[in-house]
Amino acid sequence: MIDDTLAKIETRLAESGTLTEEQRRELRELLATLRTEITRLSKTDAEQAQSIAGFTEVSTHEATRESQNPRLLRLSLEGLTSSVERLEQSHPKLIQVVNAVSKALSDLGI
Repeated sequence: MIDDTLAKIETRLAESGTLTEEQRRELRELLATLRTEITRLSKTDAEQAQSIAGFTEVSTHEATRESQNPRLLRLSLEGLTSSVERLEQSHPKLIQVVNAVSKALSDLGI
């Protein structure tokens, strides 16, 4: 399930007409790191890992839409950030990559 969600995100990034090649490359790299960290988390907390993947998918969708809704983008990014809050001590690398993904997606909405 998590792999399917991450694959959907990768497809969305590849097909998005709103991204520059540089943005696409940055997001692909971040997504690769996120995949590693979510896979690691899924071994101990599959439900939380799926939540993070799901919020990443929704945030990516909102950030790459042709006609963006800033409120929906903000809400989806808040959900993504909230999905990792309790993991700060146990998974600091995951927090770091989620913050980087959130920033990159937020920057697309500017």
